[in-house]
Amino acid sequence: MGLGDAEAGDTGLDARKSAILRAVVQQYIETAQPVGSNAIAKREDVTVSSATVRNEMHDLEDEGYLVQPHTSAGRVPTEKGYRFFVDGMGVDAMDADGSLNPGAVAKVSGFFAAAHGELEQLLGETSHLLSSLTDSAAVVTGTQTEAATIRSVQLVDLNATVVMVVAVTSTGAVLKRTMDLPGSSTEAGELEDAQSLLMRELTGSSISKLGKTSFPEGARGSRLATRAVSALAEGVAADSDLLYVDGTSRIAGVFDARETLESVLTVLEKQFVVVGLLREMIDGGITVAIGSETGMAPLSECSLVVAPYEAESGPAGAIAVLGPTRMDYTRTMSAVAAVSERLSRLLKEG
Repeated sequence: MGLGDAEAGDTGLDARKSAILRAVVQQYIETAQPVGSNAIAKREDVTVSSATVRNEMHDLEDEGYLVQPHTSAGRVPTEKGYRFFVDGMGVDAMDADGSLNPGAVAKVSGFFAAAHGELEQLLGETSHLLSSLTDSAAVVTGTQTEAATIRSVQLVDLNATVVMVVAVTSTGAVLKRTMDLPGSSTEAGELEDAQSLLMRELTGSSISKLGKTSFPEGARGSRLATRAVSALAEGVAADSDLLYVDGTSRIAGVFDARETLESVLTVLEKQFVVVGLLREMIDGGITVAIGSETGMAPLSECSLVVAPYEAESGPAGAIAVLGPTRMDYTRTMSAVAAVSERLSRLLKEG
């Protein structure tokens, strides 16, 4: 877009300042170096002299969109400058078809075409995919939502006194719990009877109601079925949140201060903090949080791009990319949108 085509937004910036600010942000994302007026004047999307650019950049600094880190150095975007840039990208920026190159599109398609296995494995591999697409740290969260229902239940006799109960939910999650039956091994046919009871009573029911499930008194297999339900209910309570992080090594070199990197990595290690942050962003309808917008001081030099994904039973979790504030927003937002859309489709179709 040339300067003559730029449109002033509702920020109070005129068309020329808006175009120059976008050019500065894009140049800084590409080079990671303070941007001077000469570099901007040489860009194809800028059609004014370097003197004019220099004056406009000075005004943009006064208005808080740019900052000059050192005397006689070029300028870099502030948090306000990045926010202007991201908001100017519009709703199309989170289009699944977005700005991914053909190679990335093929990579996403190939991944989900071959995806299989348990939900936990799928989410872990999805975080790796997203990290490789964006060259940043990627986070995928999942949860055993109360709306999830039981698709199937199976009992596996591991030995004379240990039985495993395995349940598959509508979100694709696999719940596994082992039960010790000390001094009371399963009787002949009891395993089959208990499994029949479980299938009949649990199939299609919400996992939130596991603790309220009861079986006809005296029914064959009810002893084992009752133990199985209790074990599943305990498992849901203990493993309600899932978190997968990949690509932390990719962000090791993007922060100037080692202390900043260490504080970011510390946050990523705290499951309840990360899950809570992404849930809060999704609930608030936030797609991109820049710097202080995350509400967390350790992430003041980071940006988060987040999108929800769904399963057959409804919202199932979130995927996110964490990187420096100078991340490639265009590529990152497109990748997050594409992966979110394909993951939702896979989980809904089973």
